[in-house]
Amino acid sequence: MDAGKNTEQDMAEELKQFDALLAKHKNEKTDDVAQILLMKAMLYLQVFNDTEKGSELARKLTNDFPDTASGKRADGILAQSQLTVGKQFPDFAEKDLEGKELSVANYKDKIVLVDFWATWCGPCVGELPNVLKAYEKYHSKGFEIVGISLDSDKNKLTSFMKQKNMTWQQFFDGKGWGNKLAGKYGVGSIPATYLLDGTGKIVAKDLRGEALVEKVASLIDKK
Repeated sequence: MDAGKNTEQDMAEELKQFDALLAKHKNEKTDDVAQILLMKAMLYLQVFNDTEKGSELARKLTNDFPDTASGKRADGILAQSQLTVGKQFPDFAEKDLEGKELSVANYKDKIVLVDFWATWCGPCVGELPNVLKAYEKYHSKGFEIVGISLDSDKNKLTSFMKQKNMTWQQFFDGKGWGNKLAGKYGVGSIPATYLLDGTGKIVAKDLRGEALVEKVASLIDKK
């Protein structure tokens, strides 16, 4: 891979070794064997960019090794594999901090930023001025934000939101990294953001700085 050999054909020999190990230990439902299958799945997903094959292997991991650490990671891996630019963002139906209904579907025909963040996350707080800038500039023209907070302290969260004038809806369940929606979407690091068009399709991920403002502006202009 360091030499730039990163296609399925380039790594045919390594894949054969994966398959030989999996065949040799096919009746062993251990963490070690599951880890081999996980590594193969991640090669397809992250190196070969073959979502279909990688997802197939991740589903096999879930089915064949449900009690292993790798098997338990597979649902999140599958979720991440679906969160690619050009695909529909899988919706959710929850309640926000104020007990109001919260889902992407509620913002039909709007440009929506789904933002996984936390008050204790330095990069999240560092990026907040750009998020606020985009919101203040384009909210009246159809730009919305759905926050998903990985905080544990509700009072700290609500105080921070008030101080920063974050008036958009937030999902919070107090579980930190165990956040229900972070688990559903396989979010393993924050900030993690998904920008959706008016149909709920992902048009960009993890935009930073002026890139967020510029992308929102271009989408607003197309409406």
